[in-house]
Amino acid sequence: MRIERRDTRSAKLVAGGSIAALIVMVALGSLLIATTGAPVLASWRALVTGAFGSRLAISEVLTRTTPLILTGLACAVAFRARLWNIGAEGQLYAGALAVAALGSGLIGAPSIVLIPLLMTAGFAAGSAYLLGPALLKRFLNVDDVVTTLLLNFVMGLIVSLLVQGPMRDPLSMGWPQTMPVVDQAVLPKLMAQTRLHVGLLVALAWALVASVIEARSAFGLKRRAAGAAPQAARFTGISATRVMILTALWSGGLAGLAGAVEVMGLRGYVTGDLSPGFGYTGVIIAMLAQLNPLAVVPSAFAVAAVFVGADAMSRAYNVPGYIADVMVGLSLFVMLGTSFLLGYRIKR
Repeated sequence: MRIERRDTRSAKLVAGGSIAALIVMVALGSLLIATTGAPVLASWRALVTGAFGSRLAISEVLTRTTPLILTGLACAVAFRARLWNIGAEGQLYAGALAVAALGSGLIGAPSIVLIPLLMTAGFAAGSAYLLGPALLKRFLNVDDVVTTLLLNFVMGLIVSLLVQGPMRDPLSMGWPQTMPVVDQAVLPKLMAQTRLHVGLLVALAWALVASVIEARSAFGLKRRAAGAAPQAARFTGISATRVMILTALWSGGLAGLAGAVEVMGLRGYVTGDLSPGFGYTGVIIAMLAQLNPLAVVPSAFAVAAVFVGADAMSRAYNVPGYIADVMVGLSLFVMLGTSFLLGYRIKR
């Protein structure tokens, strides 16, 4: 028995692999639900109804999808260039803190000026937070998985320090949070009487921009070349340093933008629990999308639907809420196995 690479992958093979992965995922999820003692079919029905059964449910799914698109894009564009950014969570909080610092009254401007300015600030803060690990990897060969991951915990401590110290809102009745952003910095709603805001359109626009850059630009070609064959890329004159730095600025900026839209669109302020793990989930979304920027959108939507629907399932049948995290994590392993079988075959 030996494993050999497939020369081509037909459309039928890819479609069959995707369907098989979905079947395996549903089977594993059903097994997890059954272990809790809940009725399997009724639980799945509650999950689907909780995610898509009403206008409010759909709006909640789309609201949760917004930051997941941006963190998924942040990981996808970094991984494509072999920059293993596991620190989107920390970069998200960096962008959120930048918005809280500048948008709570420090800058006086109308919404049409203030909102783009704060988004740019959030983007820049996330970029800066990833730039250090990228430079360490490029010039000192420091493992970027370790540095980006550990910086998440560093940022967590920084957030705790600021929300309980210099940036603490004196009117928060002792609750550790920053001062709220001014009304001019709040993102408009897309649907009345829901939490869905125009940050979703921003995320979709960035997914389209990322797709065009990857497929249609010289920079996208250089990034793919540097990621697939770094030594060959250097021989053709591609600057690995330039590609690495620009990729870090782009990837970290997208994660920082996720934090900015969460503050401006939902919370209005920063707390230690602003993100329930959006940055880490972005890694899974990027892998489910196979690093395709456009595929990040449906991947993020599907993951958001699982999270929102699992809450309804938990309320209906007392299924533990964290089962959604387990199912999303298992989906990554199923997709990785499917990708391997699509790229290779076992031959006698």
